[in-house]
Amino acid sequence: MATTFRLRAGDTGPVQQSPVTCGSACLTVARMLVDPVFASWVRTGDPHPPGSPAGATQAERFAAYERVVMRRTNGVLSGGRRPNLPWPRALGTPPWGALRELEFGAARLGTRYTLDLLRGADEYGLVERFETLQQVVADGEPALLYIGNAVLPRHIVLVLPGDGDRMLDVYDPGTGRVGHLRRDEVVQHRMRLSGWDVPWVAVRPTGLRRVEARQGAPSLGPMPA
Repeated sequence: MATTFRLRAGDTGPVQQSPVTCGSACLTVARMLVDPVFASWVRTGDPHPPGSPAGATQAERFAAYERVVMRRTNGVLSGGRRPNLPWPRALGTPPWGALRELEFGAARLGTRYTLDLLRGADEYGLVERFETLQQVVADGEPALLYIGNAVLPRHIVLVLPGDGDRMLDVYDPGTGRVGHLRRDEVVQHRMRLSGWDVPWVAVRPTGLRRVEARQGAPSLGPMPA
């Protein structure tokens, strides 16, 4: 029987299976958090939803689904066959592709997403953007945070709801660890997530959800590209 998959600070989740799939790993974990059947397939291989890629172990199934996700986020057509601006896979996951994947079942049905530019914002701007994340990130409605150095974004992490003041939780696919994400760490560029500190872009919920009929809505399980 499928059981709910949860991640909180102190937990350990899956690790990205290639150097360029940090975004795909975050999006796969995000889908696991909203779809118990999909999470059970990744972790145990059972049940085996139609269209699931092959994989004998959890790591193999996770890696296979990372590739499914990257084909959607980086291809000409995203989930639901919506037009998408293609992006080289060697450069990782583009923010616009990640946004479409979150809206295509990697987040709670009906959740709408937007992009926030963080790089270049002053201290007050980063405080405001972090407080926005605190307000809109919820169970089943995570955010992605693109981080790097002063020159380029180099890594992607998954921002999850926390349980403290000025604090969220964050899943780092580079290590699999889930820790706290504090406001001062973001504002002062000292997050130290897989060696990266500078926030660049947030792919976050808008705080508004559209109502959708379940009939005809996309399945949350593995889908062919």
